[in-house]
This record gives sequence, C-alpha cells and structure tokens, in this order.
Amino acid sequence: MKKKIVVYIAASLDRYIARENGEIDWLESVEGEGDNGYEAFYQTCDAVVMGKATYDHVLKLTPEFPYLGKKCYVFSRSAQGKDQYVEFINESVALFLNNLSQETKKIWLVGGADILADFLTAKRVDEFIISVIPVLLGAGIPLFKRGIPEMNLKLTDIKQYGQIAQLYYEKNKLFVIKTLSAVSVCSSCI
Repeated sequence: MKKKIVVYIAASLDRYIARENGEIDWLESVEGEGDNGYEAFYQTCDAVVMGKATYDHVLKLTPEFPYLGKKCYVFSRSAQGKDQYVEFINESVALFLNNLSQETKKIWLVGGADILADFLTAKRVDEFIISVIPVLLGAGIPLFKRGIPEMNLKLTDIKQYGQIAQLYYEKNKLFVIKTLSAVSVCSSCI
C-alpha cells in the first residue's frame, strides 16, 4: 500500500514559510483559535519527516522535542545514523519510502522548502494543509522553490481559525486519469 505524504505547514499570505534568516516570529503575530487543528492532525500521522535545517531550528525553538510520540526522520547530507530524537536519512526520497516500514501509512512532511521540493520532484506528495497567516513578509524562504514540477490539485476543504485560513488540497486524481486517457486516445490515433 502506498504511503500518504501530507504537507502541513503555515505560510505568509505572500507564500513564505520563514524570514530570510529562518526566523518564524511572525507566526505569533496573528490570533488563531485553540491549536488551529494541530493536535487532531498530529494524531493521524505515523511518522514525521523534515530537512536538517528545519530540525536544527526546531531544537532551538522548543525546550522539549515536540515529536516525541512519533517516528521522526531527518533528511541530511552530512548527519548520519541516529540521535536521541531522530533517524538521519542520506538517501533519495524514493529509496527512503521503499525502505520504510509497512506499518507507516501517513507521513507528515514538516518542511522546509528543500525537502518539500525533493518530495514534489519525486511526485510523492498527496495532500497539502496550508495555514495562511495574514502577514505580508515581502521576502523570505518561499514555500515552493522554483523549478518544482507542475501538479494539479483539488481544493477539498477550507477552515477558519481566528484570522488564519487553513486550505486543504489533494492531488487531483481526476485530472491525472483524464490526462492519461487523452494520451492513450491520441497515441492510438497516430
């Protein structure tokens, strides 16, 4: 069974996930509602995946590692093995997912932009839950890097938590089926 990869992330209205220096202080500038749906989402995940820069930032931000209840993987070009919280991954997205335990069904792709681009390039992101924070940063680390492959999505839900709009998207399977049908029809005409 294919593993479901979900991006659950906050972004500014102009689509940045952090300031140019990596700071995310602006997330606190807007009033949400409760935990903005975080705990309900977190409980549905079997594992957490992030890049090394995101991991290092999480360790600086929180006194206690926030993902203790989940298997946590960190993609890194330099760190290897394991530490007290995570297992470091030094292989491709495809190889990692192929080697992952069958019990792991739903994976939260925490961030950042580099690892998200790698998963998108491998065509392995199934859903997006993007909390839009009504702040214009003007510059920063973009949610989506330039050069990622085109992907058609379907809006499945919108929730409001105070001033935060949470957008739910999934791969548009209908578009993929229609596209494949069109290709097979055209190739049979040739």
